[in-house]
Amino acid sequence: MSNKNLNLAVDFDGSLNKFSYPYLGEAVPGAIEGVKFLQSRGYKITLFTMRSGTLLRQAVDWLKSEGIELYGVNETPGQKEWTTSPKAYGHFYIDDAAIGCPLIYPKTGRHYVDWPKVIGILLEREQKG
Repeated sequence: MSNKNLNLAVDFDGSLNKFSYPYLGEAVPGAIEGVKFLQSRGYKITLFTMRSGTLLRQAVDWLKSEGIELYGVNETPGQKEWTTSPKAYGHFYIDDAAIGCPLIYPKTGRHYVDWPKVIGILLEREQKG
């Protein structure tokens, strides 16, 4: 499978930003670097989050301040041309609530996505074609 034009639908709280909803916390370790690495390999990032309104705008602005330009926010650009579904389309979904998503369980606080392992899984899938 070529990674060119693959859409990654990525959650915010617990996946990109340590969970502190409704506030912004610190970046999940490896998340910013991992997303930038994937973007450099051709992946498109769609933010797929329950945040809305002002809280959503804060998340988008925070990602932009970290140097991440999003392909889409809670929907995939152009999807309304081929579906009426409100679900953002992604080839892969990265979410701390997803079964099977590699997680880190700190001694204190809530779990979050283990980005080095996520990157490894995606690179392995690239090799398999």
